[in-house]
Amino acid sequence: MISKNLIGVICILFGIIIIESCEKNITLNLPVIQNQIVVEGYVFQDTFAYVLLSRNTPFFSQIDSSQLQQYIIRGAKVVISDGTITDTMKEFDIGQATIYVSLNIKGQPNKTYSLHVEADGKVITAQTFLPPSVKLDSAWWKVDGSKDSLGFVWAHLTDPDTLGNNYRWFAERINHYAGTNEQKDSIFIAPEGSVTEDKFFNGKSFNFFYNRGRLPNSLKTDDNNVERDYFKRGDTIVVRFCTIDRATFEFWRTEETQIGSNGNPFANAAPIKSNINGGLGVWGAYGVSYDTVIAR
Repeated sequence: MISKNLIGVICILFGIIIIESCEKNITLNLPVIQNQIVVEGYVFQDTFAYVLLSRNTPFFSQIDSSQLQQYIIRGAKVVISDGTITDTMKEFDIGQATIYVSLNIKGQPNKTYSLHVEADGKVITAQTFLPPSVKLDSAWWKVDGSKDSLGFVWAHLTDPDTLGNNYRWFAERINHYAGTNEQKDSIFIAPEGSVTEDKFFNGKSFNFFYNRGRLPNSLKTDDNNVERDYFKRGDTIVVRFCTIDRATFEFWRTEETQIGSNGNPFANAAPIKSNINGGLGVWGAYGVSYDTVIAR
């Protein structure tokens, strides 16, 4: 009589034979990548406009630090106009990066900003509108559940009764790590899901909250332990709450959707919607309001 264990082994071996017999080598013919210019440009309210330019890379290409410089675009002609003033942006090298800055045009509400770029024999154009800022009614820090020192930043918003408002949330911790001179965040950081539209809350007044964002591939201890995604008791947090136009919203919404589904083979394809004509990326204007929150 055959034992149950032997029957089990036979079934496993039979299954392996079937699986191996179904294997097939597949060769993928990847499309040839078209060389394009990538634009990342911003016009924040009351701040000089600036642009970063780079070249795209194939998805499966291997990139190391020694190769990054070849993707940065230098010597481009970058022109911005607000309909009244036209300004050629100045090029500045900052470390290993290059930034183009307008020294004559700052963001102002209810203005449209045009961008014209000439680089690598290509011409890139874009437009963005800077909506009036919408201020938060209030903002505060609140412990998350049973966690005694970790929580999220909450806010109360009254959305104007005009359908079509789009928002983006940033936050920066301006206090220092204990016993050091290192500020916790060096820039404003947008968390996942940083953009929203008033499609479902037009004209309403409500509370909402956001977790703490982090920079990609951060090696900071508090980005890789239990404090990840949380603001901590004692933090001083500056919230930058922004209004954006529809094209800027669509870019960041689709960008965040793609990042959120990265590596998921069952996720729907989510091409990023760019407002750059002749290239990739985003040219976005931001109406801005600020709030300071002390976590205590």
